[in-house]
Amino acid sequence: MQEITLNNQVTVPQLGLGVFQIEDDNILKDAVKAAIKDGYRHFDTATLYKNEQALGEALADSGVPRDELFVTSKVWNTVTTYDGTIAAFKESLRKLNMDHLDLYLIHWPTEGYLEKWRALEDLYAQGLVRAIGVSNFEKEDLEQLLAHAKVTPAVDQVETHPYYQRPKLHALLKQLGIAYEAWSPLGRAKNGALQDTTLQKIAQNHGKSVAQVIIRWHLQNDEIVIPKSVHANRIEENFDVFDFSLTESEMQQIASLDKNESMN
Repeated sequence: MQEITLNNQVTVPQLGLGVFQIEDDNILKDAVKAAIKDGYRHFDTATLYKNEQALGEALADSGVPRDELFVTSKVWNTVTTYDGTIAAFKESLRKLNMDHLDLYLIHWPTEGYLEKWRALEDLYAQGLVRAIGVSNFEKEDLEQLLAHAKVTPAVDQVETHPYYQRPKLHALLKQLGIAYEAWSPLGRAKNGALQDTTLQKIAQNHGKSVAQVIIRWHLQNDEIVIPKSVHANRIEENFDVFDFSLTESEMQQIASLDKNESMN
């Protein structure tokens, strides 16, 4: 399993399972069970997803030691204060039935995010979370945060896929020493990337699926990537990406597909 070392020397498995929009406990538990079997050890949830408890139960049932897992959650926009953030974090821990998180993120740069960050810094200082970061923060948000922060975010988790590649944000995060994490890495299978003829040709070259090529592209761009699926065969397929590499020419072909089109 490939890992990325964050700016505080914590390592994170580069490929994980996202559980966005999986609100049926049994479906989620089956997905996590399949993922564990395939070798996943990194799981990404959030208060908004309403499935922290089911994820915690599934991970406990897996028998994998806690220190071999990397678990991320996020504080939602309705929380706007320092105290509210501390309370939200503790509620996430309770639901996950864990004594610490590996990564805790501010979900969006909405009202009160500087107060939220102050709370995350204190949770980090207390050892309740191994790394802290942000999600959906753009250049201006990061500049505002860094003007007040004592701790530089370890991660910025943002929408990224072949039709929305964010090269300027990539360069900025690299310069700041913040790891780049991609959500909706396959374009939620609805923006047409999986049917893209260039990607289909590259996939044929390697005897792989388009989804596998896209995930490999993210990995070779030094991104942390968290594809979401509830189908055991897709979960397995998405993880089967460490036995091939894209050529420099193929990486350039994929770079040329960027339409700067967000799905939001």
